[in-house]
Amino acid sequence: MIEAYHLSKVYSRGVYALRDLSLTVEKGEFVFLTGPSGAGKSTFLRLMLRQELPSEGQLMVSGRNLSDLRPREVQSYRRSVGFVFQDFKLIPRKTVFENVAFVPRVLGAPEASQRRKAFQVLKWVGLQHRMTALPLDLSGGEQQRIAIARALVNDPMLVLADEPTGNLDPDLSLEIMNLFREINARGTTVVVATHDRELIRQVGRRALTLDQGQIVETS
Repeated sequence: MIEAYHLSKVYSRGVYALRDLSLTVEKGEFVFLTGPSGAGKSTFLRLMLRQELPSEGQLMVSGRNLSDLRPREVQSYRRSVGFVFQDFKLIPRKTVFENVAFVPRVLGAPEASQRRKAFQVLKWVGLQHRMTALPLDLSGGEQQRIAIARALVNDPMLVLADEPTGNLDPDLSLEIMNLFREINARGTTVVVATHDRELIRQVGRRALTLDQGQIVETS
């Protein structure tokens, strides 16, 4: 599903965030990206979201070269991808329900469909009873569950997560990873960037270790 060929990303002053990176992620696979801070994990996810373009090489998703997408195609592609951030990125003045329903509303879904989809994913993450709460009234683990619900509300083919457990304790981190395993079990491709090697060991999925923008280990 994801194919990177000799992918490089160079920033100012010739600094390489990714250097000649090649990898493949199969459809329906769950893969970790790991490595130290500055290894290139977040850069790769930004390229996957088509927030940035590679300096060299090709990045393909479902047979499409992301660099070749036209503006309308970029929007369509992003609608097929769910993204989960480390710091949740919830809208503080909107309720839990409004945060989750925001995506289908922006996409112009009928109001009944917005409500149905939002309730379904909130029930799936076990937080339908907190629909009227504001994000700041929730624990960190609950906020991350809401962020996952928001990422899933549009039935994405691919879910990307950037250090989704970075602000959580070990027990909550494992709970969140179990949610990602359940997402993956439904057939969704999942790519998670994390520096937590113990968590990777507990979850037991393929891990690609990056260092200085290159893959140095596969396990």
